[in-house]
Amino acid sequence: MSAHRLFAAGVTEFGLGRLGATTGGLLGLAAVIVAVLAVTRPAGRPGTANGSLGAAAAVVAGLVATVLGGLVAATADGGLGTGNGLGGAYVALLLGLAGTALGGRALIHSRRPR
Repeated sequence: MSAHRLFAAGVTEFGLGRLGATTGGLLGLAAVIVAVLAVTRPAGRPGTANGSLGAAAAVVAGLVATVLGGLVAATADGGLGTGNGLGGAYVALLLGLAGTALGGRALIHSRRPR
């Protein structure tokens, strides 16, 4: 039996690698969505918060997604396609970085004096 086959996860198994990658990916996606809303939503609209709360939440969620994706990528056995969450970890890294960057932009924009 090859080493590739020993490290591959089954189709129906949902191990910690897949769980961590999925959680990181969903957190990264939420960070991007909240950051885009914080960037595009006008701050002076009545009935809304000033935008810094959403921007800060996007930065925190993006950082958590990036760390989670990096952790899964560093500890995944095998390569892409083995079912250990490496592909999802890369997606979590990308979405987490994008959410952090957009959230930081929205945070700087919300704290700028008018």
